[in-house]
Amino acid sequence: MKLLFSYIAQPHQTLHSLPVALEIANNYPEFEIHIVCTTSSHLDYIKSLAALYPEVKLHYHRFNLTRLLRYQISTYGINAVSKLLLLYQNKAFFKQFDAIIVPERTSLLLRKLGVKKPKLIWTRHGAGDRAIGFAKDVRNFDFILMAGKKIEKRLLSEAHIKEDKYKTGIYAKFDIINRIQQNPIQLFNNNKPIVLYNPHFKNYLSSWPKFGRSILEQFANQDRYNLIFAPHFRLFYPVKEKHYKTFSDCKNHPNILIDLGSPRSIDMTYTLAANVYLGDVSSQLSEFLIHPRPCVFLNAHKIQWSNDINYTSWTLGQVVSSPHNIIKVIDESFILQKSFLQSQKDYIRNTFGTLNSPTARIGADAIVDYLKKNFNV
Repeated sequence: MKLLFSYIAQPHQTLHSLPVALEIANNYPEFEIHIVCTTSSHLDYIKSLAALYPEVKLHYHRFNLTRLLRYQISTYGINAVSKLLLLYQNKAFFKQFDAIIVPERTSLLLRKLGVKKPKLIWTRHGAGDRAIGFAKDVRNFDFILMAGKKIEKRLLSEAHIKEDKYKTGIYAKFDIINRIQQNPIQLFNNNKPIVLYNPHFKNYLSSWPKFGRSILEQFANQDRYNLIFAPHFRLFYPVKEKHYKTFSDCKNHPNILIDLGSPRSIDMTYTLAANVYLGDVSSQLSEFLIHPRPCVFLNAHKIQWSNDINYTSWTLGQVVSSPHNIIKVIDESFILQKSFLQSQKDYIRNTFGTLNSPTARIGADAIVDYLKKNFNV
């Protein structure tokens, strides 16, 4: 059987499904595993990750694109329109496979484009609380991998999944991160506490447009904390030199690290290194809290959040509606942490399970079992 792990979006999604591909390739030689993505740089990144599993053989491809579309994606990044064109231009390629495994939902459009034979399998990416991760179209996938009971319960309550069409207990990204982060680097030349500021990319959700510059200025004018500014990968995507130039004033501050979209911004280098999380609604919070630590949430849009399931994470730390005195708020977060500790532990257990063992193999086994049953192998 031929399986395709497809990546039509930005590289940050890769880490959520590639470990499953590697586990299938390593443990099920009767399955032929193919990888496809849009750009040479993305393919190079995938190969660098696969090199962490030297015993595994994969088949690599780039999507067949018109010269114009390839130029637009390479220059301006991938967007909704280019994704649709990409899917359309590669219909024949997709039809070759018995199953297509994706970390995003846009690929459901393949059904409308006439790609009927392959099973469509969703690995999800991230484990946050926002409604977008629970959209009703997920019921159109043939099989789904998901993290913990939080996600399963919500999808079942909204009738978006059916029994025998999903498997819980999988957050494959953690498996490959354990290999990447075996020798953590020192990010600052001091031992001061590190604050990670990680705003979302959508303006109506993000604290960056209203609060961001004030926060950076306050950290520049103090010497108690280090700050990592590593927003969601898509906030400045595609990152250009001109974006970094707007932060040139931070170069004179050795306690501030600016990362607008390097591999470190997505491979948990910063969520593992930080002592405090400062952000809004990014699902990277869940990855940060695998080791419970202080959190501060920025309510830049005056959201009435207390009874909103999409903001459950805001119960895990302070919520402030102003960027003023942010250093004082960070100071207080260490004192208040004991009152949030149990809630954080419960949240992570509900989101991921016990985190005691690798899970990509569980996902690989679940996909193989599902395909063998449905293709009578």
